[in-house]
Amino acid sequence: MLERTVEITNIRGLHARAATLLAKTAMRFSSQINLCYEDRSVDCKSVMAIMLLAAGKGSEVTLQVSGQDQDNAIETISDLILDKFGEGE
Repeated sequence: MLERTVEITNIRGLHARAATLLAKTAMRFSSQINLCYEDRSVDCKSVMAIMLLAAGKGSEVTLQVSGQDQDNAIETISDLILDKFGEGE
């Protein structure tokens, strides 16, 4: 299993659009991908679960990825988060 902590830097945090993009990206991979925030861990392929984390700007979230394509998955998802979900703000 791979694990990486990244900071949410976009202004709106894990709002609906960001959560949808994150889940759609995670669904491209066969690996099990969990997103952890505070004391909760959710399936990164579930939009509702991601939104329920309510992780705002400045929150540190941890990706836990396990599976055949875990290297590519953790890089792709980390890059998406660090790129502010393409929102530029």
